[in-house]
Amino acid sequence: MCLAIPARIVELEGEGLATVDILGVTRSISVDLTPQAAVDDYVLVHAGFAIEVVDEQFAQETIDLIKQFPELAGEELGAPEPTASPLSALAALAED
Repeated sequence: MCLAIPARIVELEGEGLATVDILGVTRSISVDLTPQAAVDDYVLVHAGFAIEVVDEQFAQETIDLIKQFPELAGEELGAPEPTASPLSALAALAED
């Protein structure tokens, strides 16, 4: 299953990289596929790449939907470590 998670860009690092906030977890991602992305923009992140810039409303609706089904995220996607929350697992998947 492919899954792209909304994230807010908090810093552009240069050389096609950015720091994003994904459900409260920060990650470094590539913005090579979305060169128009700017700080405070929301992007969909898949496999460590921003694949699309989306508006804040779409991002928030998607995040709210993800939060409604944390048990499914834990079962389907697996947590990176036994004590991690399902939402942390989603954030980790966006990096992989």
